[in-house]
Amino acid sequence: MRLGIIGWIKEEEFKRAKERGLEFIEICVNERHQAFLDGLEELHTYSRKYEMPIGSVGRWGEDKITAEGIKEEELRIEYRLIEATAKLGCTIYITGCNYVESLSYYENCTLAINYFEKLIAYGKSCGVKIATYNCRWNNFVHSDPTWTVIHGYLKDLGIKYDTSHCIYDGGDYLAEAKKWGTRFVHVHIKGALVIAGERFDDPPAGMDQTDWGSFMAVLYAKGYDGNLSIEPHSSNWYGELGQKGIDFTIKYMRNLML
Repeated sequence: MRLGIIGWIKEEEFKRAKERGLEFIEICVNERHQAFLDGLEELHTYSRKYEMPIGSVGRWGEDKITAEGIKEEELRIEYRLIEATAKLGCTIYITGCNYVESLSYYENCTLAINYFEKLIAYGKSCGVKIATYNCRWNNFVHSDPTWTVIHGYLKDLGIKYDTSHCIYDGGDYLAEAKKWGTRFVHVHIKGALVIAGERFDDPPAGMDQTDWGSFMAVLYAKGYDGNLSIEPHSSNWYGELGQKGIDFTIKYMRNLML
């Protein structure tokens, strides 16, 4: 496995990742798709300069389907992002799909499958693997039974997994990893802390309630040999404290990596 961190088109982030001995930068494009495309050459330059490959590119939160069908404008944007992913020498593109309340669950799944089929085919033409994220942000393709329906049908569709989303939704992340670990193509490392039944904070991994040792054991048992991407995501851990938290997580996760 390889340990990296989420970043953006900033040279200091590549430099710091290199100094920390990390092995890749993940790019979360989201609503910044034009800024990402405009900064592609700059990003490529930083990646080469610091020998820091791009581990994945992803787009969270945007609508992919409507009651009328696939959102063609979004599909065109994702095609461009997949092309850019390939140009960066990256092989993983992450996305999701919104749920349209006026449609039935069957209709939503059918539209999502049609949408992902198009991305998978386009990704294959570029050498890029498509995966869905298990974040609940404008995305219903995050767990069972939807995984069984959609990923069960689309054998080439991967999963980007983050234990915290399952924890905050009251699920069993070890059971999900056991069942679906062979489909994981990218994993987020983010702490989760629940107090009195409510989400309290996303502290550094290793200072939270996640059983990281057991989770890693399941990943190894399932043959996972991909990216582990640190996601700093706390409103309490920022500035100097946040940097110390990242350093703590790096040391903690290294001790679990064989």
